[in-house]
Amino acid sequence: MTENVTLAIIGGSGLYEMPGLLDAHEHTIDTPFGKTSAPIVVGNLEGEQVAFLSRHGIGHHITPTEVPYRANIYALKSLGAERIVSISACGSLKEEFAPGHIVIPDQIYDNTNLRTRSFFDGGLVAHISVADPFCSDLSDQVESAVADAGGVVHRGGGFITIEGPRFSTKAESKTYRSWGMSIVGMTASPEAFLAREAEICYATMAHVTDYDVWHVSEAPVTVEMVIQTLNKNTKIAQEAVRSLARSLKHERDCDCENALSTALITRKDIIPAETRDKLDLLVRKYL
Repeated sequence: MTENVTLAIIGGSGLYEMPGLLDAHEHTIDTPFGKTSAPIVVGNLEGEQVAFLSRHGIGHHITPTEVPYRANIYALKSLGAERIVSISACGSLKEEFAPGHIVIPDQIYDNTNLRTRSFFDGGLVAHISVADPFCSDLSDQVESAVADAGGVVHRGGGFITIEGPRFSTKAESKTYRSWGMSIVGMTASPEAFLAREAEICYATMAHVTDYDVWHVSEAPVTVEMVIQTLNKNTKIAQEAVRSLARSLKHERDCDCENALSTALITRKDIIPAETRDKLDLLVRKYL
């Protein structure tokens, strides 16, 4: 199945309710890794085929740990997606990254412990390179789009992913700051790593909703605080996506599309047929 999707957005359900989205229709996709978080909405935005997926399901009923990350990325790949922009909430670990600002991070620290992080198992091993987990070319385009939309944007920083769904303790938050992390969230991992295995460019538009719990002059983070800030930023996020679609570069000036070329290590003749079939969408050009 392919729709020649040029750009996919993973975020909240409100982001596919966008002015200018034409011919919108839904795909319910059952992958070898299960069903996606929600039906994928595909439509034409500013001349580009854009897919929208609600990470936590319609109405936000899926915890960060329970998100079907592999199904989501696989399904977007099956629709032809070459680029994914993740739109997510985050807590700030730096004074200058204030609530309402947007961060385009360049690094991830994976502090989760209950998630499947790879497509590859069952007799086929891949060691993917994620020294730079975000696509710098796509991140450049997202940064420009946010600035065009009038958002206060910061480029770069380490994004630590915690298991959730609870927020951090003060001791944890202060430790993350001491490690040099810039923002904290719950979904960047394994999403970014799976996108790289699928040879899809991936960038994050992280909306700062709070100062986590380390800031002595600010109240500890609450769900109400997160929702209020996200609601205020929805218009900026929508306009940034529209701007990105308008100016999207069709050529990929990066190595994401060939990420598996040096990653597969298993001898071809011993790969089980069932595993070949399961991962055919990802590895057919190499096997």
